[in-house]
Amino acid sequence: MSGAEILLRGDQLTRRWGGLVAVDRVSIAIARGSVHAVIGTNGAGKSTLINLLSGELPPSSGSVELLGQDITAWSQPQRARAGLGRSYQRNTIFPAFTVLENCRLAAQARTQRPWAWWQSAQHCTASTPAARDAAERAGLGPLLDRTAGLLSHGQKRQLEIAMCLATAPQVLLLDEPLAGMGAEETERMLALLEQLREGHAILLVEHDMDAVFRIADRITVMVNGTVIACDTPAAVRSSPAVQAAYLGDGDIEGQGAHG
Repeated sequence: MSGAEILLRGDQLTRRWGGLVAVDRVSIAIARGSVHAVIGTNGAGKSTLINLLSGELPPSSGSVELLGQDITAWSQPQRARAGLGRSYQRNTIFPAFTVLENCRLAAQARTQRPWAWWQSAQHCTASTPAARDAAERAGLGPLLDRTAGLLSHGQKRQLEIAMCLATAPQVLLLDEPLAGMGAEETERMLALLEQLREGHAILLVEHDMDAVFRIADRITVMVNGTVIACDTPAAVRSSPAVQAAYLGDGDIEGQGAHG
């Protein structure tokens, strides 16, 4: 990580619910031009960590920095406007709207123009070009007029990323973007993430181990809210602690999804 431009940093993040510690003193740094994957079995604290970084949950202790600025007390909308994009495990699109309309709504959240309430959204010179560009970058250019609810599962996941891109983020927090995808859709999504790597810092929470080891530059492994490894894919793959946490022995690569 030396010399890399760190866009998002979590330092000693902890989240408690009463006596339950969901995330325990986790530190993580995401650099521009990289994909940093977070893996772990169900209940390891991965989604809670993303929620702490995105501002959906406040930390019990610890801090978050975005582009070198302390944003620990910032709300989720403030973080989004400052360059933090986030997708969810479940689709959060507007199924009755077209692909373009979904992306335009996301763009409008960043380029709010309350004084132009009388202007038709489709004529907005700020949000409409941003929406078209985001859809194109996500591979949905030919489907701008397609109703979102009629898209395939993989295309809906692409649309979620397009909606993130429409807000002009520098950091992307992607929570299981490959969930439920077949082989062809997975390949399409991995190709998209490779394209987005340039110019962005990407945090990827994912259960598909084959995909993680193919695309990640660094991998953080969580167990019971704590980090047991944070290193290159090769080092993580050969780590005895990681092997024990996942399988007891053997190689975690090639095992597919883990709970």
